[in-house]
Amino acid sequence: MAEGDTPYPMVVVGASGVVERANAAARSLLGGVPPDARIAPVWLVRAHRGLVAGGPARPVLGPVGERVFEAHPVEVGDAGHVTWWLVDVTARERAAEALRAERDSLAAVVETSSELLSSLNLDRCVEVAARLAARHLADAARVVVPRCGHRYEVACCEAGGEPVRRDLTVDPGTMPGLAEALRGFPPVPARWVDPAEAPGWVTRGAPAGIGSIAVLGLPGHGLSAGALILLRRAEEPGFSPAEELFVPLFTARAGTALSIARLYAEQSAITETLMADLLPPVMSRLDGVEVAARYRAAGDSAQVGGDFYDVHAAAGVGRESLVVLGDVSGKGLEAAVLTGKIRNTLRALLPLADDHQRVLERLNEVLLAGDSPRYVTLVLAGVERRGTRVALRLTSAGHPPPMIVRRDGRVEEARTQGTLIGLLEQVTSVTQEVLLEPGESCLLYSDGVIEARGGPLGDELFGDERLQAELRHCAGMPADALAERVQMLAAQWAGGGEHDDVAIVAVAAPREVLLDVAAADGPP
Repeated sequence: MAEGDTPYPMVVVGASGVVERANAAARSLLGGVPPDARIAPVWLVRAHRGLVAGGPARPVLGPVGERVFEAHPVEVGDAGHVTWWLVDVTARERAAEALRAERDSLAAVVETSSELLSSLNLDRCVEVAARLAARHLADAARVVVPRCGHRYEVACCEAGGEPVRRDLTVDPGTMPGLAEALRGFPPVPARWVDPAEAPGWVTRGAPAGIGSIAVLGLPGHGLSAGALILLRRAEEPGFSPAEELFVPLFTARAGTALSIARLYAEQSAITETLMADLLPPVMSRLDGVEVAARYRAAGDSAQVGGDFYDVHAAAGVGRESLVVLGDVSGKGLEAAVLTGKIRNTLRALLPLADDHQRVLERLNEVLLAGDSPRYVTLVLAGVERRGTRVALRLTSAGHPPPMIVRRDGRVEEARTQGTLIGLLEQVTSVTQEVLLEPGESCLLYSDGVIEARGGPLGDELFGDERLQAELRHCAGMPADALAERVQMLAAQWAGGGEHDDVAIVAVAAPREVLLDVAAADGPP
């Protein structure tokens, strides 16, 4: 085939950059290159000069009109003459560009999914959605999330910047397309808006030269999770082909993340409200009596479990205060729920608090009537100050008996016992009356103390005898110090191993008489 018949453009260029010869295909491509004319494409001129100057002979790529060509230097003469063959690689480059765009889109989707779903915090999700939208889809972005009433949280972010959240009272009707996007159903396509029609809260702080605004919905689980507003410098509204594929994926993932975060926030608020009735109470002062408590749930992250305590001040003159400590069978949420039920029942039975037997019988009837086969062990302590002393009435219902710590270091186990509550039709119990002298105390505790497993080999129980031996060194301790000491002993014995729920209540007669001074609430 003659040089002039080849379908590939060919030019021979001299050392000075002048076209010395060109075939018909090259003349047609370059607009009929006349003799002594320099090469038209700048990229080819630059490559030729580099080659003549001693650069490597390798193909170069560049546009000619709307097409892309790859120029190959085939012959390099001694006098600096170079023969360049041009190959049309437009289809290849467009395919490569489409592949790069798809790869970038996929990377953006992965980044979006990873960042949005990495947190269940609603505020952080709103900020991340605004930042990613500004990074991949616009010059500035606004994420609008409904709050209570007519208030909306708006996260504003400029490309390359950090999002700023604002709590605003917004009328969606003032921004074209926003009300429909927030409604979420039926789904609506992107609404393109003239920047002149946008209210001030949308355009405030946006970069100069905004030419178009798009409003999109963020679909959630059944309900709209919010809306996305994109501010773009491009005056022509519309997305590129790559953006047309990416935008639905972005809005779907952003909406899902926001919806999940909102659901988590709502469930956390509900859980916190319900948990308030299950958490151990803050200790209240009893008239002339020291009372202190400690609580530790079995799980490291758990707040409540099957052990519980309550302290109810006397309802009137001549009445006893009531201290309750119990242990529900089982662990975890089910035990905690039953704990709340038992505590509420005991609160309703406070008018009967002076009669421990009746209280236990009524509680037994409630548990037997329920669907749960669980049971509870209890110890009730009626507390009354008598001058400098504290009188106790102790009743155990299947629970470890309280320990009495005397001033001289003697430790006595209360002589009280009874049946479990919630298993048998009949309830039996034995109540013991104990008198605490100043400086003496009574310890109520759950089996999580004596059944703490640890020691040198990690499998030995702490046990009653070891507890009594340690309590002999606690004579004269205030109630708070005694409760803290017992909890520390159990925790040290168990070490880092598994442990059961632990509940501790210490009741003590103050070492010195508290003066009855009106309105005095401080230390004696």
